[in-house]
Amino acid sequence: MKLLVLYLLLLKATATSFSGLSSLPVLREDLVVRHQMLSDAQLNLAVTAGRSGPGPNGLYVVSVGYLIGGLSGAVAGWLAMITPTFLVIPLVRFVGARADRPRLRSAIRASMTASAGLLLAATLPLARGALTDGVLIGVAAGSFLLFAFTRLESVWVVAAAAAAGLVHAAVVG
Repeated sequence: MKLLVLYLLLLKATATSFSGLSSLPVLREDLVVRHQMLSDAQLNLAVTAGRSGPGPNGLYVVSVGYLIGGLSGAVAGWLAMITPTFLVIPLVRFVGARADRPRLRSAIRASMTASAGLLLAATLPLARGALTDGVLIGVAAGSFLLFAFTRLESVWVVAAAAAAGLVHAAVVG
């Protein structure tokens, strides 16, 4: 795959997202569904790898780039991750000067709501591939509850999930 194409696909995802995993639906549509560069399992792996270490929430885009193009792909992912930040600074200044306008506030709220819908749409197919037995469903439910109702850092939730997986493998075999 040409690096420029990879960069542009990753840039499309990061430029149309707000933060964190909100670029996931676009990544899944382009890289898994449309171009078959990754499987759902590989995308899950990239998200897990990118989210389990310290750093920005969108770091999984670098992991996606790495899985597709090695070190050069990781660099393309990193560039795609930081490019929107440099482009959005003037936009934030423009919007900030007009934040008291009801139409603008309404447009921002609607965009954020659409982003939540996109996240849900991308999460369901990924969950189908990952939730293959009762223990994994329990781990997912427990993780959701911890994220939703505590302020526990994500690294601890992921570590606990990994520990639960190890215990399950040791018991079941």
